[in-house]
Amino acid sequence: MRKVIGIGETILDIIFKNEQPTAAKPGGSTFNSMITLGRLGVNTEFISEVGRDRLGKQIKEFLAENNVKADNVYDYDGGKTALSLAFLDENMNADYLFYKNDAAQKLDYVMPKIEENDIIVIGSFFSINDALRENLTYLLDEAKRKKAIIYYDVNFRKNRKSQVRFLMPNILDNFDYATIVKGSDEDFDNIFSENDPDLTYKEHIEFYSKNFIYTQGSDGVTVYGKGFKKHYDAKKIEVVSTVGAGDNFNAGVVYGLLVAGVTFEDLKNGISEDKWDIVVKSAIDFSSLVCTTLDNYAPKDFCEEYSRQNPIPADEEVKSNDPSIW
Repeated sequence: MRKVIGIGETILDIIFKNEQPTAAKPGGSTFNSMITLGRLGVNTEFISEVGRDRLGKQIKEFLAENNVKADNVYDYDGGKTALSLAFLDENMNADYLFYKNDAAQKLDYVMPKIEENDIIVIGSFFSINDALRENLTYLLDEAKRKKAIIYYDVNFRKNRKSQVRFLMPNILDNFDYATIVKGSDEDFDNIFSENDPDLTYKEHIEFYSKNFIYTQGSDGVTVYGKGFKKHYDAKKIEVVSTVGAGDNFNAGVVYGLLVAGVTFEDLKNGISEDKWDIVVKSAIDFSSLVCTTLDNYAPKDFCEEYSRQNPIPADEEVKSNDPSIW
């Protein structure tokens, strides 16, 4: 089975509603995606770091319980696992406060085995942090050499807006590595002061990557590919929390790529509308579901049923490129 390798921060999310804590969940942008993918039965690996403390131990156990290989989750001595406080407003959107020891960032890991058409997931500030950049690009260079699909979720928060000119080289470098770039209207407003999807793609993304997914919350999703553009409507739901929405959208994209048998060469040459439909439907299914809960990831029973109804084809079927299997 094709592998999905995520690299990102690991934190404990404490969710507040009406200024009172209502839930505490292991989290982190890529972490949340990996948990949902692990519950879907995908062959997943996660690269990260935690403190050598009680929370760090619990988080590593949680990864293992959800079928995510955690051999490369480095626990550093003398550090504390990071915390995030997520305050939900009246629209159930989250405003974050982060507590972490930046000086402890090391990201020690052994290069995982990467093969053609594996999927590498990166994103958030973790992917543009200078302190971790060398070790991240070490992985991305290997992924690019092996023709793995690199999925980059920009996820650039408002609190980093004042740093954008210093972080821009790393953002553009990630665009250049990425096979698919995904970001929200808020991300690109924070980075480029741009809120038009067409201009964002043409002026900032297309030069680096032809495959672009632009999300606008309840206003839906616009997808761009080689010679392709299509808008997809969002589901109408009663929102409980948006904390894990984008991360589970990413999990849905990755799962859709696997179900549709999309390869690196497919994305390079341009995939069909039918395959984009599968990918985006999966993304919207997972992000919509998680918005109706206080969880950071899709429930196990939902994932089991979803994977049963939408199985991933065997590698041999993908390599055969037989359209009848879709």
